[in-house]
Amino acid sequence: MATIGVLTGGGDCPGLNAVIRAVVRTGIKYGYDTLGIRDGWAGLVEGNVEPLTDYSVTGILPKGGTILGTSRTNPFKKDADLQRLKDNIRKFGIDAIVAIGGEDTLGVASKLSGMGIPVVGVPKTIDNDVSGTDYTFGFDTAVAIVTEAIDRLHTTAESHHRIMVVEVMGRHAGWIATMSGIAGGADEILIPEVPFDLDEVCKHLRARYESGKLFSIVVVAEGAKPSGGEGVITQSEKTDAFGHARLGGVGNYLREELEERLGMETRVTVLGHVQRGGSPTAHDRVLATRFGVKAVELIREKNYGKMAALCGDAIVAVPIEEAVATLKTVDMDLYDLSKIFFGG
Repeated sequence: MATIGVLTGGGDCPGLNAVIRAVVRTGIKYGYDTLGIRDGWAGLVEGNVEPLTDYSVTGILPKGGTILGTSRTNPFKKDADLQRLKDNIRKFGIDAIVAIGGEDTLGVASKLSGMGIPVVGVPKTIDNDVSGTDYTFGFDTAVAIVTEAIDRLHTTAESHHRIMVVEVMGRHAGWIATMSGIAGGADEILIPEVPFDLDEVCKHLRARYESGKLFSIVVVAEGAKPSGGEGVITQSEKTDAFGHARLGGVGNYLREELEERLGMETRVTVLGHVQRGGSPTAHDRVLATRFGVKAVELIREKNYGKMAALCGDAIVAVPIEEAVATLKTVDMDLYDLSKIFFGG
């Protein structure tokens, strides 16, 4: 009987448990055992695994987070860690690995696949920035959470005649800001793909005020930056195992600039990890389930080095290597659509 190892890496995300459940249940259908690898790639380095049964995944479908735990471990940083990982794959008799994660987790999976280790991928990120798939699970939930927050902030902004700045996640891609901004009726959307001109932003917001609309909502992705060569704003110079700095602070930067330039009371709401927590939407539960089933089918077909992906309404297989080669950034046609409402 073959054994599948399944892990979740990177930031937690609504829908992870739905994938785990689907992998275990589909594995049972085809006669496979499943080992849960704890805390992402760290679990394979440290040999921290546990059997997953039908009972293990009972009731986890609607739960947020991941029952396996997660980490931002990069086993390629140390040769000794990589050797321990390979030794533990043999020790626990793992015939194939399902790696559920974003660009970093799948980047490791791609490298391991290139070394001949049987790996398949499942794309996970609330940022929706993994190439090769129309959508990643977790994104729909994040957009729903941010849209609800914008709806709630509208009433406060209008009551107090304020500008409300909403800072959302999005390191390199502004999908959450764009989609939730459109859905929530934001008056300005600032994303990493398009450096923003503060003069233009102020011009739009001033036009609203002069037309009698005494409040505004500005949605900004954490990775957005002002034009003129200034970099992104970070909370710390420290980086994680994949070299990423912790972003955050662009909302406060905007608050100070807008108050000074417009003379309007401005407040900031940083949604932070609220965006990735809680129960997944129905859409994300279904998409995550379909991804999990596809991952096991790829293993059954010995079609390794591939990632389950959404293409239109179909779940297809795409090479992991291609999926992590470039980030999927915001469709500029969609962003241009949102600009119709700026200053209105």
